[in-house]
Amino acid sequence: MIQQYEEVLLTLIDQTVETASDDELFAGGYLRGHISLSAAKCELEGMTNVKQMNDLVEQSLADAQTELAPADQVIVKAMWDQLQQSACSS
Repeated sequence: MIQQYEEVLLTLIDQTVETASDDELFAGGYLRGHISLSAAKCELEGMTNVKQMNDLVEQSLADAQTELAPADQVIVKAMWDQLQQSACSS
């Protein structure tokens, strides 16, 4: 379940590449790492619930908050929210 969810999220990011703004391209690339690391952690720990993975991504983003300027944090958060919503409706 987690692997499929990760694939959906990464595919959604890939689908925006041709029309994305520079900010969206940055946010997508940034999120890819957090999504993949969280999916790997879920697999290692035997987690199968999508909500658990979402929580891990949220925690990963919170832990890395100092890496980004406040404006970039807003862009990344908005894209993450959009990705979750789109993935759940797929």
